[in-house]
Amino acid sequence: MHPVSDLQIEYSLISRGIEDGILEPCRSLGIGTAAYGVLSRGLISEHWRPGPGSNDLRTVSPRFQGENVAHNLSLVDALRKVADRKGARSVQLAIAWVAAQGIDFVPLVGARRREQLAEALGALTFTLDA
Repeated sequence: MHPVSDLQIEYSLISRGIEDGILEPCRSLGIGTAAYGVLSRGLISEHWRPGPGSNDLRTVSPRFQGENVAHNLSLVDALRKVADRKGARSVQLAIAWVAAQGIDFVPLVGARRREQLAEALGALTFTLDA
């Protein structure tokens, strides 16, 4: 047997299930969190938009369907407005928010292009308080 040292779980401004009964026990046991999906599977990236006839696998996820996607995109729009006031991109604030949840959090970010990586790394310049 080996003790658990890290939990890898989806966590973002939109997907916060870890806060309901998972985060507290992890912290009490000293288990860190590697948060994937910090951009809510691209929803927060401002690059994803719904389109007819799309074969994007995300469209089978409830957060990308019907009224849910409309509601979630309105949340992304609100985040974009906050980011604009701070001179940032919504991607950067979303990543910085996850990083600000504690020293036991590591946001995992994927990038397919250099521009996406540069945008994500810009989150390092922001420190968010409570």
